[in-house]
Amino acid sequence: MKIFIEKQKFSQWWLYVIIGASLLFMIIPILINSDDISTDIAAKTSLIISILLIAGAVLFIRMMTLHTRIDDKGIHYRFTPFQGKQYLIVWNDISKVYVRKYNAITEYGGWGFRGYIFKSGGKAFNVMGNKGIQIVLKNGKKMLIGTQKEVEAERILNVYKSKIIKPIV
Repeated sequence: MKIFIEKQKFSQWWLYVIIGASLLFMIIPILINSDDISTDIAAKTSLIISILLIAGAVLFIRMMTLHTRIDDKGIHYRFTPFQGKQYLIVWNDISKVYVRKYNAITEYGGWGFRGYIFKSGGKAFNVMGNKGIQIVLKNGKKMLIGTQKEVEAERILNVYKSKIIKPIV
């Protein structure tokens, strides 16, 4: 039995630049408008809250992980911390599956878990890049799961789709 496993996290440098800039834009006005931050309770409280909010955002982003597994049962996916359990799309429910290039902004409105924002695109789970596993279900619904291992994903999909997916009659 062949298995494809991939874990992806948000690791784009520009994301952390935005977070760092946000922290500066929150802290600088506090520092400028407070004559002596050591005695100004409101400034000290604002500074602490600002730092805690940004630290919380960084921790939350670091916790986000897209888990993908392809095996003889089907395609498993989980996007933590949003999904508590792993979901499975069984091979018999799939009419087409392939790896493709996509545009996260124009097709899905960005990265992360994207619902049916753009009707034709369906759901998307992605954290970076522009390659994904496109799944078309027999009921017509679509789903895209981002991948950084497109060659490996395509190879394993070819093994299983030739053995399991039956053409719609």
